[in-house]
Amino acid sequence: MAKRDYYDVLGVAKSADAAAIKSAYRKLAIKYHPDKNPDDKEAEDKFKEAAEAYEILSNPEKRQRYDQFGHSGNSASGFGGGGMNMDDIFSQFGDIFGGGSPFESFFGGGARSGGGRRVQRGSNLRIKVKLTLEEIAKGVEKKVKVNKQVHCHTCSGTGAKDKSAYHTCNTCGGSGSVRRVTNTILGQMQTTSTCPTCNGEGVEITSKCTTCKGEGLERGEETIAINIPAGVSEGMQLSMSGKGNAAPRGGVPGDLIILIEEVQHETLKRDGINVIYDLYINFADAALGTSVEIPTIDGKAKIKIEPGTQGGKILRLKGKGVPEVNSYHKGDQLVYVNVWTPKAVSAEERSLLEKLKDSANFKPQPGKSEKSFFERIKEYFE
Repeated sequence: MAKRDYYDVLGVAKSADAAAIKSAYRKLAIKYHPDKNPDDKEAEDKFKEAAEAYEILSNPEKRQRYDQFGHSGNSASGFGGGGMNMDDIFSQFGDIFGGGSPFESFFGGGARSGGGRRVQRGSNLRIKVKLTLEEIAKGVEKKVKVNKQVHCHTCSGTGAKDKSAYHTCNTCGGSGSVRRVTNTILGQMQTTSTCPTCNGEGVEITSKCTTCKGEGLERGEETIAINIPAGVSEGMQLSMSGKGNAAPRGGVPGDLIILIEEVQHETLKRDGINVIYDLYINFADAALGTSVEIPTIDGKAKIKIEPGTQGGKILRLKGKGVPEVNSYHKGDQLVYVNVWTPKAVSAEERSLLEKLKDSANFKPQPGKSEKSFFERIKEYFE
């Protein structure tokens, strides 16, 4: 089933500011929260859908890519938040309610067991991917090896020597936060702060892993398959959620940011969604007409040069260009005809040209049907 528009999911206009987007997400999160809708698969799906929409629209860079390219800009085959699970959502967006677990006040203390825990997030990674014009035109899957931080193979990311080397924090009971009630001249005031014993993680490690020294991380390599949509361009950035550096002790991994680089084609030049080819023919072929074979993104193609073709003529091959991202529209291939003038001629060739230059047919006689250079340029842009 096709994804719904993120603005429709949150029920906001495309011009909505950050505050309106945050407020809309908060209302939906409360409405469809799993604690309020136990064993309700539809409510859970809507809860995840709202979180995915908020992940994109609350991030200025991701929102800009979404506005320009739709779902392909952030979520093509693994990009964006489509793979978020419930733990990702609570760890990333739990603070949108102002700290602690917002659902205690709504649902009588029925908060999730880890609602107040501080979950760390791994850092983002940036890589460059080089694409040929053919790959850009058709879309491609690239498998790249990424050197990054991964969970320690010895402790599986817990940071503890073994399963018996860590336990629930006795100070906060695993919530990651402690509450204090103080008496002031205004009466009793309750404050919530990060647990000083476990630093908000909810667990205490009694014996650290000897491999990672308690961090839960080590350097490793991962082969990642990146499905790149057709029509991307130089400098465009795509992101894959959760494919960046792992976070300490089971936190949320960062994102992988992919920067697109175009490899220059030997004979074709890209101009937006159009492809340009410079064709050079000699004077005889321009006067008499001919058929020539030219390169295209899809391979070789034969085109006809009409007799009397003038230098500067532009031939258009419909649909032979690059597609727009997230669209069925494709550009064209524009063939610029250049009539080649020899820079040196033999004595025999000079004699022939001398005989022809005074011929009536060789005198320039531009008619109204002949378009000037500026007219051709105008026609091209139109």
